[in-house]
Amino acid sequence: MEFQTLSVVNADTDAARAAGDLLRKRYGHVPPEEADVIVALGGDGFMLETLHHYMARDTPIFGMNQGSIGFLMNQFRIHGLMERLRAAEPVEVHPLSMIARTVTGVTEDALAINEVSMLRETRQAAKLRISVDGRVRLPEMICDGVLVCTAAGSTAYNASAHGPILPMGSNVMAVTPISAFRPRRWRGAILPCTATVVIDVLESDKRPVSAVADYTEVRNVDSVEVRENRDVRLLMLFDPEHNLEERILNEQFTP
Repeated sequence: MEFQTLSVVNADTDAARAAGDLLRKRYGHVPPEEADVIVALGGDGFMLETLHHYMARDTPIFGMNQGSIGFLMNQFRIHGLMERLRAAEPVEVHPLSMIARTVTGVTEDALAINEVSMLRETRQAAKLRISVDGRVRLPEMICDGVLVCTAAGSTAYNASAHGPILPMGSNVMAVTPISAFRPRRWRGAILPCTATVVIDVLESDKRPVSAVADYTEVRNVDSVEVRENRDVRLLMLFDPEHNLEERILNEQFTP
C-alpha cells in the first residue's frame, strides 16, 4: 500500500508522547483529517479510541505499542516506518451495533469494535432472556451478565470469560455468558455475523443491568439488540510478521 501523508497520534502518557514527537520530527505530520494513514501510539485501549474517533473517515490505522499488552498493536520502531507501511497487511473489521432501551423507554445507540457486554448493577444476579433472529433460544439465564463479541474482540473480555477465540474472516460472532448460575452448563453460542441478538432483562426493577459497547455505557437497560454493522468498515494495518490473524490463532494454543 502506498501512502503520501501520515498523521501521528499518541496516548496521553510520557512514553507515547515522546515516541510521537520522535516520529513527527522524522517523518512529518499532517492533521488526521488530511492523512492517508494514521499512526497510533499507545496501548490497545488507545487503539480502540482511535478507531472510534476516525471511524467515519475510512482511514487505515497502523498502531505501534506504547502501552501494556498491545495485542492490536505492532512493535514500536523509529526506523523504516514508511517501508513498514508499504508492506503492511490490512485487516478489515466491522463493528457491532448496539441498540439499548432503558427501563424509562429511552433508546441509545453505540458501536463496539470488541464486544457488547451486559452486567448486573447490584448484588443480585441478572435474569436475562436471549433471542436470535426473533426466536427465543434461552428463556432464562441467571448470571452476572453476558457478552456478544466480534472476532477481533474475541481475545479480550470474551477470552477472560472463557468464550471461544474466533478466527479473523470467519464471519461469526460469539455469545458468551459471564459467571452463569443457571443454566450452569451453557457455555455460549457461535452465531453467523448476519444474526440479530436480542437480550431482554427480566425483573429489571429488582435486578438492574447495564450495557456497555466498548466504552459507551447505558445504565438500567430493559433490552439490548446487537448485530454486526456492515455499513461501517475499519482498516487496521499490521506488519506481516505481526499479523493479527496469526496472533489470534496462536492464542488458541496458548496454555
